[in-house]
Formats: sequence, C-alpha cells, structure tokens
Amino acid sequence: MEQSIRTMRLALFINPTGHHQASWRHPRADADAGVSFEHYKRLALAAERAKLDAVFLADNQNVRRGAPEAVGRVAQFVANFEPLTLIAALSAVTERIGFISTASASYNYPYQVARKFASLDFISGGRVGWNIVTSGPPEAPNFGRDEHYGDDVRYIRAAEFVEVCLGLWDSWEDDAFPRDKATGIFSDLSKMHVLAHEGEYFRVRGPLNIPRSPQGRPLLVQAGASPAGMDFAARFAEMVFVTPQTIDEARATYAKLKEGAARHGRDPDHLKVMPGLSAIVGHTRRDAEDTFGLLQSLLHPDVTLAALSFRIQGDVTRYPLDEPLPESAGAGANPGFFAQWMDVARRENLTLRELALRASGSMSGLAVRGSADDIADMMEEWFVSGAADGFNLQPAYLPGGFDDYVELVLPELRRRGLVRTEYSGRTLREHFGLPRPDWRPRPRRVESGSGTAAK
Repeated sequence: MEQSIRTMRLALFINPTGHHQASWRHPRADADAGVSFEHYKRLALAAERAKLDAVFLADNQNVRRGAPEAVGRVAQFVANFEPLTLIAALSAVTERIGFISTASASYNYPYQVARKFASLDFISGGRVGWNIVTSGPPEAPNFGRDEHYGDDVRYIRAAEFVEVCLGLWDSWEDDAFPRDKATGIFSDLSKMHVLAHEGEYFRVRGPLNIPRSPQGRPLLVQAGASPAGMDFAARFAEMVFVTPQTIDEARATYAKLKEGAARHGRDPDHLKVMPGLSAIVGHTRRDAEDTFGLLQSLLHPDVTLAALSFRIQGDVTRYPLDEPLPESAGAGANPGFFAQWMDVARRENLTLRELALRASGSMSGLAVRGSADDIADMMEEWFVSGAADGFNLQPAYLPGGFDDYVELVLPELRRRGLVRTEYSGRTLREHFGLPRPDWRPRPRRVESGSGTAAK
C-alpha cells in the first residue's frame, strides 16, 4: 500500500466540455471535446502532473433526450468516446495516473467485461478501475428490450454479474504461466480453474483467456444512491462516488457505507467514499461568482429541464415551471436521486424552474464557488470530519476550470498536508492505499491430463 499518512483521494471526472450544462459555451472550454483525443490527453497529463489518483469516465449507451428543441444544445451528452477504448489510448501516453471507466452490468456480458478490464490492467500496468452501473431505461431499446430491468431485479442481477467477473479474474493462479523456455512449459494447467457458473441470470463456463492481471482485479467502483445501490456498494465497492448536497447528508452517507462494509465482513477502510465536487475557483470570491453567473446566463430553459430529468432519471418536462415539483414526479424516477433533489427543493423552497437551474449548475451533488482558501477550507472540513475520503472533481468547464483548480487550490491543499506531493506507488490500488487481493480458489476442471501445456 502506498502511504501511512492519510491524505485525500482525488479523481478528475471528465465530462467532455465540463459539468455545467452550458459548459461548452464558455470561452475557456473546448466545444468539440467529446471527440477530441488531444483534449482527453491534455487533461489526463495535467491530472498526472497534479499527482491525482485517477481520471474518471462515465458512459451512457444511448442519446439522452430531453425537450426535442434542447437536444442540439446539450452537446456534451451526445458526443462521447466509448470509454474503454479511450482508456487504452490514454494509458499509453501516461505512466502513473489511474483510469476508472463505467461499464454496464445490465447491457454487457460478464465474460466480455472481465476480459476487457483484465486486458486494460495489463496495458496500463495495473491502473484501471470499473465503475459498475445498472444503467437506465433509455438504454434498454438499444439492446433488444422494451423495458429496463425492474428495481427489484437490477442489483440482484448485477451482484451475480460481479461475482462471475470476480471468479473469472481468478481463472489462473498468479504463477500459472512459467513460460520456461528450457523445459518448453508455457503454462501450468493444474493452476487453471474453470468457473462453471450456473446462476439465476448467467451461465458462464470460463476460464478467462488471459492471465491474472497486475492488480489481481480492477478497482471496483459504484455510485448507487438507492437502498439497494448503497448495499451493493457496501458489499463490493472499493470506491463509492456519492452526490450529497450538505455535509450532514455526507456524514450520514459515509457512516452508512462504512457500516455496511463492516456488515459484509469487509475492512471499512477498504471502501473509499468520494463525493462529487464541482468547484468554481477564482482569485477572489467575486471572480468565482462572476464565472458562475456567466455560465448560468448561457443556459437554455429546455436544457435545464432535461438536466433535472437526467439527474433524477425521470421526466419533469410536463410539470408547471413556476410551481414546486410534485411528489408524483417521482413515479418512474430513481428513488434515491429523486429524494435528494426533492430535499433540496423543500429546503430552499424552490419552484421547478429554480430547481432545474440549480441542477444545471453542476452534474455533481456539491457545487461550490469561492477563492482557493474557501474551496480548501470546505474540502478539509469534509475530509477531517468523517464526510469524505476524498473527492471526484467535476470542473464546471474544461479544460479551463481544471486549470484554475490546479493553479489555485492544489497548492493550498499541499501546504496543509492534505494531498500527496509525489506518487509512491504505480498501481491504482496502491494510490488508494488498497492491498492487491489474494487469488481465491474456485471450482476447477483440468483440461489436460498432463497438467502442463506447451505453447
């Protein structure tokens, strides 16, 4: 593991042009960022120079649609690279920073996911993580389904999916490939283990056709907010991306996740809780407020409704703009996400129009503005008071917003001893202070009576 002194874990969440819904219109944003490899390369290298733990990439296997006239304006929603392909390229131009990518457990198959992440772990030298999602209803028609999996099925199915992947990643013991040129023995088949999984949702024979990877398995990441999602995270995740709006909410979520990990027989310290943080930083508070005001002025009303609909994974476009959002809007929405935003609306007495503007100000749970000291003070308070192990940074616009964070906030965090100054490990697990998991025995069937195989 990397270090004994506790410091913040930091990841850069790259939404192509930024996490404000009008980000692409900002003068210091790259409007064509979604399909520009140079843009991602520039940001990944900047994050590595800043000694961040990882770059985080989300994914959706559909075009997010709000009001029809708004679709063309939400450029960052429809112009995205497939993230696993992108990680393969980015890992070749970086040396130390990790990469966390979303892959759906609803619209993939376990063998494919296990093989791809094992391959990426080798390509990157042990620097990848899997953000496990169960997807949303808009993806279903792209995979031959009229309806998405129900709430009572999604996480049960996903748990079996992950268990299959864990078994496949242990298809081979660590020393199963001697590659001994003198004896002609390439692999030791007595150390190959066939999974032979037959479950409620999957039948997967195995073994995986790639050796055990540098990290043993990728870092497992999750972002569910519902009770089922939280329990899933406590059972499997090593990093949890959360979106609390207040420090009290963050502390409650943090405690619940750590307690859940212990309940599942895990070391709570092996689960890192990282809230999303969209920080607009200026040399002064006034500078930061001016930047936010500019971004808000660039929003189209239909885009704000599409943004709130996406945030709750439901549809708010049919409700009156100048009245509070009714509870009935939660029908068909994600229960956890809807509850979070209804709490905001009640607490601040917001109309739907005002709530949609609020949701468009950031795609993270927490949006703050201020000077470098203001942002550092907030991050330190959350970190030391049991609200966070670090943050998933979500700049409002890219690359300019991240440049400002690196120039202004990171030096202050380093001065306070809250973040690393140099990497001491090479794998993503080492960056997170996590051990490499031991190989676990699985049911096996030897394919050859000799117990060895020559290539």
